[in-house]
This record gives sequence, C-alpha cells and structure tokens, in this order.
Amino acid sequence: MQNVRARSGGRTNRTGSDEPVGVFDSGVGGLSVLKEIRKELPAEDLLYVADSASAPYGERSNAFIEQRAAAIAQFLVTRHAKAIVVACNTATGVAVDMLRARFPLPIIGMEPAVKPAASATKSGVVGVLATAPTLTSSRFSRLLSQHGADVEIVLQPSPRLVDEVERGDLSGGATRALVEEYVRPLLDRGADTIVLGCTHFPFLTALIREVAGPEVLLIDPAVAVARELRRRLEAGKLLSSRTTPGSEQFWTSGRPDNVQRVISHLLRHQVTLQSVPPEFCAP
Repeated sequence: MQNVRARSGGRTNRTGSDEPVGVFDSGVGGLSVLKEIRKELPAEDLLYVADSASAPYGERSNAFIEQRAAAIAQFLVTRHAKAIVVACNTATGVAVDMLRARFPLPIIGMEPAVKPAASATKSGVVGVLATAPTLTSSRFSRLLSQHGADVEIVLQPSPRLVDEVERGDLSGGATRALVEEYVRPLLDRGADTIVLGCTHFPFLTALIREVAGPEVLLIDPAVAVARELRRRLEAGKLLSSRTTPGSEQFWTSGRPDNVQRVISHLLRHQVTLQSVPPEFCAP
C-alpha cells in the first residue's frame, strides 16, 4: 500500500523497533490505556490522538466510526507508528477488522473483560458498564456466547459517563448521580464483579468503588491490552532497543485549550497538545 510507505521515509536515523506506538480514542478515555502501556513498556515512544471533535463515538453511526478510525490510523502511520492501539471499545467493535485489513502493522483493540469476570465472580452475576454500540456489536456477542454461558451477564449502557470524563469531572454531583444510576441496577441484580467496558470508566474507579462497595471487583482490560501490545511487539522484533524512558506526544481534533486542560488533569502532569491536521479531521 503506497500510503503506508510513509512510515520509513526520511527517518534514516531510527530503526523500525525505535519507531513509536500510536494510540487513539474518541476522546480522552484511552489515556487509561496509555498509562498501562507506559507502565508495561517504559522505553517506547507513544503517540496519542484524542478525536474529541467526534466524541462520543457511542452516539455515531458505524460508517462514521469506521471513517474516523481509518483517518486517525492513517495519520498515525504518517507519524511512523510501528503499531496502533485502538484504545476505545466502541471503535474496536465497529472498525478493528477494517483497520487490520487496511494497514499491515500490528493493530491491538480493546475487549470488554467478560472472560476474566466470568472466572472471578462468586455470585455468578457479572455487570458490564459500556456504551450501547459496544454492547450491541458482533464482537461483544461472540464474547458472551464464548464466556457467558455459565454466569448471568447484566448489561448496562452508560453513555453519559463518557461526557463527564471528557469534561474532566470525575467526582462532581452530576457524575456521582450517573454512577449511582448505572451501578445500582447491577448491584440489585447481585453482581459482585463489574467490567469497565469503556476506556473512560477507569478514571471513575474511585467513585464507582464508593457506590459499589469494596467487596465488588472492578475489572479494567487495559492491563491485558498493554501486555498484548508487548507480546505483539516482541513477536515482530519491534520492541524499542533503548534503555532510556520513552516520550509521549498528544494530538486532538477538538479545541486544544479545552482538551489540554482535561488531559493534563487526568495524567496529573502538564502536556503539550497539537491539533490533528485538517486533512485527517472529520468533514
């Protein structure tokens, strides 16, 4: 594919293994995955794209999500990404197969952690907090059929929580009320394990624990995604050869001033944010 050759153009001072890893989400939620990748792979350079002008993907059509996923992946390829992490359950469910067919590099997606939750539950009831497109995707249906036969899986669409995290509100009254609204029905059904099926939700872990109680297990798939990225990079001999800490770069399709404030708040350090070039933004 001609458009992928840009990966190596003009970068004679770097080997393929020292090229960066690209990570993207509809907004800032994928930062929860970025944080786990940084823990697992401290030497890797990371590129992060928040498609904030299009957030939340949960309210978009499948065709729109595919178009945005392809455009952002293409942008990351022009930035010489050696692998791409789709740090969004909705985008994974809708577009990851298309991305893998289109781009000849490792593409790692998110997957609600139904399998480990089904193994961990003692009550036999597992709750899943996610967006509606994730819960209705064919990929999620396959997960349920493969791993949910012996337990009760209670699905809870939770779209408005994404908006609160996008605003950086992790503990305010409106966010707390939404957590109560979404989590209480799961507890009433007897769930002792809750899957965080959206990458925005780990940022609400403290609040969810307050509502659910310490005895309820919360499962975040980001750790498994970071380990899968390591496995794929090792298999392709793409792990960074450096011993120094890797760098991080951030882009957004939204208003940089707003998004920069939220990203800095979520990561607890100041970041520099760039705008995604217009040719890679939604029309």
